[in-house]
Amino acid sequence: MTAPGTAPDNDTPAGDTGRPRFSRRVRHWLAGAGVTALAAVLGITLAVRGGATPACAAPPTGNAVHKGKASFYDAGRSGGNCSFPGPPADRLYVALGASQYSGSAACGSYLEVSGPKGKVQVMVMDQCGGCGPSKIDLSTEAFTRIADRSQGIAPVTYRAVVNPPLNGGLTFRMKGGASKYWFAVQVGNHGNPLRSVEAKGPGGGFRKAARQSDNHWAIEGGIGPGPYSIRVTDVYGRQATATGIRLVTKQVQRSTATLASLSPTPSNSPSAPPSPTIAPAPTPTESAAPTATVEALAGAAAPLDRPRC
Repeated sequence: MTAPGTAPDNDTPAGDTGRPRFSRRVRHWLAGAGVTALAAVLGITLAVRGGATPACAAPPTGNAVHKGKASFYDAGRSGGNCSFPGPPADRLYVALGASQYSGSAACGSYLEVSGPKGKVQVMVMDQCGGCGPSKIDLSTEAFTRIADRSQGIAPVTYRAVVNPPLNGGLTFRMKGGASKYWFAVQVGNHGNPLRSVEAKGPGGGFRKAARQSDNHWAIEGGIGPGPYSIRVTDVYGRQATATGIRLVTKQVQRSTATLASLSPTPSNSPSAPPSPTIAPAPTPTESAAPTATVEALAGAAAPLDRPRC
């Protein structure tokens, strides 16, 4: 029995305006739902700001054409979130949103971007924090190739450049802090997105390295003092092995191993000229070129292990 003068929990008495009020149960439910929704929004916001990789993420691959918009920015002398020693010499680079950047999986791959004024080939070097799935951020130099700078934002289409022609072979750069107890390397000048990196020291077998968000590949526990053999596989199944990689940190070590052909395949021939390699010009501190072997060439247009979203 309800106390005198007290409305039951499920009543809907009229207010001063004659409109029915929400019951206390409904109000409590809405309040709880609001808190839950707010927590979910905050969680998503924190995940995006923290650089978390979306559950379903993959870099652009194959022949798929993406439609979206492009803005522009200047990374200065930085190598971006991909931790490269610096931007490509031609300064034609691009930053992708979290889903296509895919936790650094897109680093070092190439896109052909078409805009109102023409086409340009750019290297993925950075992650764009404010870009959604259909937005890309080009370098200023790249943007002016496809649109007038005064536009600020331009409509574009873009696709992966499969097996882009590159100058030289794979490059390797041991991360600062790497040792015989902790292996960490960055692979450069590979052209196609990488699927896996494996490494071994003298007398050991290949061990799989884990991709890091800063575009390095690490093996916990290390694989000894080197020199190392490093086997690289791209998303199309192409595979090459470089040997003689030394434990020298923060220096670019060049090899003759290559995942890309000397010229593009007929069905994926880019219209723009190839970009220079990501590695800087040789300096006295760089090592001699390690030896290399190409173990397999299976360059299909469809990538392996493509996520199904």
